[in-house]
Amino acid sequence: MDEFDLIARYFAPLATVPGAFGLKDDAAIIPARPGFDLVITTDQIADGTDFFPEDPPHTIARKALRVNLSDLAAKGAKPEYYLLNLALPRPAREEWLTEFARGLLDDQLQFDISLLGGDTSATEGSLSISVTAMGFVPQGRMVRRSGAKPGDAVYVTGTIGDSGGGLALLKGEASGLSEADRAYLTDRYRVPRPPVTFGAGLCDIAHAGVDISDGLIADLEHLASASGVGIVVEGEKVPLSPALKALWGADTLVRAVAAGDDYQIAFTAPSGLRGPFTRIGQVRAGQGVSLSVKGEEVVIMQPGYRHF
Repeated sequence: MDEFDLIARYFAPLATVPGAFGLKDDAAIIPARPGFDLVITTDQIADGTDFFPEDPPHTIARKALRVNLSDLAAKGAKPEYYLLNLALPRPAREEWLTEFARGLLDDQLQFDISLLGGDTSATEGSLSISVTAMGFVPQGRMVRRSGAKPGDAVYVTGTIGDSGGGLALLKGEASGLSEADRAYLTDRYRVPRPPVTFGAGLCDIAHAGVDISDGLIADLEHLASASGVGIVVEGEKVPLSPALKALWGADTLVRAVAAGDDYQIAFTAPSGLRGPFTRIGQVRAGQGVSLSVKGEEVVIMQPGYRHF
């Protein structure tokens, strides 16, 4: 196959909107949407850093897409389109591409989005995948990092640290876990669960928000810095799964809040809210993020993942 055969066979069927022109043009069109802002985000995942070469191709595809959907969800945007840039090691294997495209199609159907275009090239190096995702939010209402106010409560969706636990297992960390717990954690590493549906309404309740990709503490530090506030996280309230507790025992909290790849949302909003999220702390005057358990401060030596 040459590049055009590859695109026609595996990716053109994913370009389901008229503005993509079946991937037969040099560019695509996004129709204007009066009363809305277009929100754009991009992330790259790479072999050996974000996934393992032996991971199932359909999970790699879904992770590449979902880490971007997580960013849109944290901004209060409903996802609509994405661009895909794929650097494939030679030789391109048809069975791998078939499964990869199947993973994208599954998520397109789940999240009601379409491929809009992109680029495919061969590389002598490792597999690298870059996705640019686009969505819409009511005009002027994108949830930024910079809106947190003293007195806000801090909330998170989902459970924290599961992906980090899955990564530890895939790296060979010894454990007497049940097969069900092992499968749960490794699946959370391979296929994130960003709260896309919830995120589309985040602008109705949140003052500030961030997706949890580098680690809960690290990403809350980004939010606190942008907002010019301090944040206190009450460790006993951080939601932790039974599977993760079974893996890490007494160290679960300190490892979970520093682990990356959760792709959940941390946000600040008025106290007393109820919904598919957990209140874990408070915004205060000051700076930085502190973690405490029953009033006693807990020191985290490295609060999150560092890219360099």
